[in-house]
Amino acid sequence: MFENLGERLQKAVKNIRGYGKITEENISDIMREVRMALLEADVNYQVVKEFTNTVKDKALGEEVQRSLSPSEVFVKILKDELIKLLGEDKIPLKTDGKLNIYMLVGLQGSGKTTTIGKLGNYLRKKYHKKPMFIACDVYRPAAIDQLKQIGKELNIFVYEEGKGNPVEIAKKGVEYAKENNYDLVLIDTAGRLHIDDELMSELSSINESIPLDETILVIDAMMGQDAINVIEGFNDKLKLTGTILTKLDSDTRGGVALSVRHLTNIPIKLIGVSEKLDGIDEFDPKRMVGRILGEGDIMSLIEKAESIIDEEEAKEAAKKLSRGDFNLEDFLGQLKQIKKLGPLENIIKLLPGASKLGLNNINIDPKQLARIEAIILSMTKKERTNPEIIKASRKIRIAKGSGTSVQEVNRLLTQYEQMKKMMKMMKSGNFKLPF
Repeated sequence: MFENLGERLQKAVKNIRGYGKITEENISDIMREVRMALLEADVNYQVVKEFTNTVKDKALGEEVQRSLSPSEVFVKILKDELIKLLGEDKIPLKTDGKLNIYMLVGLQGSGKTTTIGKLGNYLRKKYHKKPMFIACDVYRPAAIDQLKQIGKELNIFVYEEGKGNPVEIAKKGVEYAKENNYDLVLIDTAGRLHIDDELMSELSSINESIPLDETILVIDAMMGQDAINVIEGFNDKLKLTGTILTKLDSDTRGGVALSVRHLTNIPIKLIGVSEKLDGIDEFDPKRMVGRILGEGDIMSLIEKAESIIDEEEAKEAAKKLSRGDFNLEDFLGQLKQIKKLGPLENIIKLLPGASKLGLNNINIDPKQLARIEAIILSMTKKERTNPEIIKASRKIRIAKGSGTSVQEVNRLLTQYEQMKKMMKMMKSGNFKLPF
């Protein structure tokens, strides 16, 4: 997400750093570049106009003129104003109380039902909630079956009564949740191709019948500027508490995220970052701006790792690395842990300085990791713990067993030996980064 916008803004920042002083002339050139970057990212025109005028006025202000490093002050102004545009502080979901009830609404095709699965899974992991889904989309063919399938995959109970009255189903579902000690209820509602009176009347009735903690609009980020009209249409009738933007992994422009909060004052609470049922993240304006400006997002990476990687296993691997007795059996274990984090290119983008090193657009073929895993799995346990015994005949057998070549086996063994040497050098204090 935001790849093109990030590249353009980072280019503008790089240009301003070449100036010793900010003047009306050179700031106009930079702001023209910023303006075009935002418009091409599909940010609302009025938002772009207000944003660039504010940044320009502040950049030409007295504080910048007196600064020893006006370019750094400009970057701070740009960053601060982007954060304001996105809402400044993250607004978390309400998770306190004996029973939290969320209703998710949205147009057809926004990814609402899948998002319910992602949200239930996310809140169960993060807050140790016991979630339950209620199937109130009784009109769309196979909607109930889709929710039940998601529930089955996640081992989350789905309350459904078939094609009954959605309002009564929601009320009975909440009573069921109370009786069976669930502490989180997510209600899946009907969508339409467009906002109409019938849809809104039904959603309003559910809203009035049940004490909702959150009324969340799920919206497709690829809608562009139409998203603003959709948000306002739903909010007029339901008083939304927030939005979830889906498909931000598909939309490299992402301009709707930069327009929504400013134009509607409805906070973005979460974003969909992949099609998988763990592909949802909290929306944090400060961290998002860090990503856009190429500063990385190390905190998101740490949180993701903490939620997925086995802590004890990671500690044991670190000890082995420091002792220099890290073998291919350990390497295989770490490889499996890394795969849980998702595509490697997405992980690399979260690292500070990744864009400066040209790593933002890197593509890593997942088949490469699969081949490495296959090679190690084709070894005997003795070979994995003592790779030095792997000679010519063993390499041929391993290559055949893994469906790879002897050259690929050699490459893996060479990389493994290089890693061991690097760890020894780091332990002895002789290791220096090559940049």
